[in-house]
Amino acid sequence: HSNLIRRTSMSVIYRNQICAVGSQAESFLSEKMLVTFGGKAPDELRDFCYALPEATSSGTIGVGDVLAIGEHRFPITAIGALAQRNLDSLGHVTLVFDGADEPRLEGALHVRCGGELPRPQAGSTILIESA
Repeated sequence: HSNLIRRTSMSVIYRNQICAVGSQAESFLSEKMLVTFGGKAPDELRDFCYALPEATSSGTIGVGDVLAIGEHRFPITAIGALAQRNLDSLGHVTLVFDGADEPRLEGALHVRCGGELPRPQAGSTILIESA
């Protein structure tokens, strides 16, 4: 019960829903990565992306915030300098499930993953909640 109360006290700063999954999108999961892109994805990347409709965040995404994909929850450990801008303007972010505290790429969002990687489908929700 206390878990429900804690959950509702976090505010959602980004909410979206995957609208399509590229034929090769899961191939990045073997490298602990998941790539999203909005409608402006270059053709050569489309097959490797989880497609998102346009959406913008309502607050600054920071370390300690929580990324939720469906029922899976992942604490954010690092965020690249361009990650939030790319997510808001292009629907593009590279999610890296390695718990790194320094971003590898300017457009990357790193999260801690203690168990299985998510395997989102069309219709899966993506949320970012402020800590």
